[in-house]
Amino acid sequence: MKLLRWFAVLTTLALVSSVGAFAKDSGKIRITLAGDSTVASFPASNPKHGWGMALGSYFDSRVAIDNIAKSGRSTKTFLSEGWWTKVLKSRATYVLIQFGHNDSHAPSRPEHTDPDGLYSQLLTRFVAEARAAGAIPILVTPVQRRTKVDTLLPYVAAMKRVAAATHTTLVDLHASSGELYKRLGPAETATIEATSTDRTHFNAKGARLIAGLVAEALGREVPELRAHLLSTGR
Repeated sequence: MKLLRWFAVLTTLALVSSVGAFAKDSGKIRITLAGDSTVASFPASNPKHGWGMALGSYFDSRVAIDNIAKSGRSTKTFLSEGWWTKVLKSRATYVLIQFGHNDSHAPSRPEHTDPDGLYSQLLTRFVAEARAAGAIPILVTPVQRRTKVDTLLPYVAAMKRVAAATHTTLVDLHASSGELYKRLGPAETATIEATSTDRTHFNAKGARLIAGLVAEALGREVPELRAHLLSTGR
């Protein structure tokens, strides 16, 4: 009986603790990130840094970032592997959705999607399901690669069409990142790359610059987030 009573006490304390934690956290604005390696979090030992790792530094303590982006995923594999389900269960206020890099891989690759076919269909589904879960979806065009041939353009155009058709806020990160690279110039742009041969991913400096572009756009497009934006980051 004593064991049962202790179990009941411990269970009650755990429940109160979890409810208290949720009540405290429920006062925050939660931004959940769905995307690929350009957004994802990496261990400190990895030279790669997704912009999602730095986004929180541009907002005050009322904004929490939940980065569910995963390296190597496309819209198709992010869904099929169950990551999208985790996004829907994250109690997000806003869901930022950025895909295209892996969707644009060769048709023979399992992650490939056609921009005007499955890619658009899945983005439309993500928008509808985020809203059904009580979140506000925001589409983010895929951050530009630092390459001569831009294979992302069809996916950027498709995402813009989905945003217009579904009346969804759009952050055109593809355009703003391209402008950033031009402004920096080749030599300075090389200092934000994860490695000397990587034309897609960023180091910590690069991730922070790209996150700043996202934060700035959110401040323009979302009045609720504008009030919590830190102009220079933390």
